[in-house]
Amino acid sequence: MSTIRKQSILSSLVIYCGFVIGFINTYFFTKQGLFTAEQYGLTSIFVAIASMMMAFASLGMPSYIFKFYPYYHDHLPARRNDMLTWALLVSTIGFILVMVAGVALKHTITRKFSENSDLLVYYYHWIFALGFGLTIFTILEAYAWNFNKSVFTNFLREFQWRLFTTILIVLFVVTRDFDIFIKLYAFTYPAIALILFLYLVLTKKIHLSFSVSKVTRRYFKRILSLCTFVYAGVIIMTLSQVFDAIVIASLSGLDKAGVFALAKLMGSVIYAPQRGVVSTAMPHLARAWKDKNMALLQRIYQRSSINMLIFASGIFALIALNYTEAIVTFKLKDLFLLGFNAFVLIGITCVVDMGTGLNSQIIATSNYWKFELISGVVLLALILPLTYLLTKQYDILGPAIANLISITIYNTIRLVFLWKKFKLFPFTMQSVYAILLAGGCYVLCYFLCRDIHGLAGLIVRSLLFIVLFAGTTLWFNISPDIKPVLNTIRKRLTGKKN
Repeated sequence: MSTIRKQSILSSLVIYCGFVIGFINTYFFTKQGLFTAEQYGLTSIFVAIASMMMAFASLGMPSYIFKFYPYYHDHLPARRNDMLTWALLVSTIGFILVMVAGVALKHTITRKFSENSDLLVYYYHWIFALGFGLTIFTILEAYAWNFNKSVFTNFLREFQWRLFTTILIVLFVVTRDFDIFIKLYAFTYPAIALILFLYLVLTKKIHLSFSVSKVTRRYFKRILSLCTFVYAGVIIMTLSQVFDAIVIASLSGLDKAGVFALAKLMGSVIYAPQRGVVSTAMPHLARAWKDKNMALLQRIYQRSSINMLIFASGIFALIALNYTEAIVTFKLKDLFLLGFNAFVLIGITCVVDMGTGLNSQIIATSNYWKFELISGVVLLALILPLTYLLTKQYDILGPAIANLISITIYNTIRLVFLWKKFKLFPFTMQSVYAILLAGGCYVLCYFLCRDIHGLAGLIVRSLLFIVLFAGTTLWFNISPDIKPVLNTIRKRLTGKKN
């Protein structure tokens, strides 16, 4: 298998293993008699605000690493490479500024959230620990991707972090002390950041150099320009991803935020393969632009689109088939049934976003990365007012509608740009077939199994859909990557060499 295909598959498997742990955590978070809906909502708001802190504190350093790592690698010996030193130093200074701003805004936060989300106000300062850990981890993760360590970083972020949460849930079950739980929860991201740092040190991948290298001096103006524009773009993108949860917590309370968090968690299951593909493809995209290899860019763009579209449409249909039945079967709080319609819209948004491929990453690693900011401004101009206005009118359904409208327009703009500028386009007729197959299998399974309830219904519906969708996708050869993967697996199982 190619490096991108192999790393993407391994990363996706690790991520889905992490989601298994996440589902277990979610079950205990939403089960009757343990955590309240407000407490579960608080954990999701903690992550949302920590993500926003990371976006502000990072000051564009991950994009700096993605874009310029090939230049540092090609022109400097490892021990003279000062890239990581400046990335960590700048991000740490950025987080200090975020902390100062956060303390200064405490009164405003209290006024906005005290009525509907008093728990958030009470534990507000503990978010800073979570945010700092996420910031440092994100910088180290971006650096590690260039050493083909995306599988390990995905293991830490998607599996190990959730496993830490599982341990804290067990502690809560024993002690029933939420105060201890949430304070320790604030140190889960610092813990995985420390693990990654120690791993890079032990494998001798980190060489901190405090002297300014010739590459830094030569490209300083370009680095500064990139970070300035990309920084704004990262803030815009992060705000668009977390603003909905924050608005719900403010307007509707932490209990509704918990309902929306469950719907959004199911959406993140759909997004899982995207993270694996992005983490593996980024170094190759940067290298392709440096070498002006347009054929490779088109191949990555098109393959990423069809592969992620197959995953997204299939997983979305599978979850939609079982969403309400799973809540009833596993005796979760009835309140969470309110999130189904929101999930449907979130799921469609995921399919749209993933189906358009790596357009954001292709633009971000090109010399036209400023356009990423321009399209991001359009996204923010749409999503912020729409989210606020529609949440006031439609409660938790409002943010889902706002996201669908905004993300669709956002991706359309980027599709048109890449086609007009570089003649890069992600879609083929297989893209249409993938959606039709997922929709057809969903309808067939829904009507065949609508009278089967409980655990048996969940199992039968799921197995029937997986067999139908996987079988038809393979039969019609929707993706050129499926058969090579199956052939490699078969050869390894039979002991044959490639």
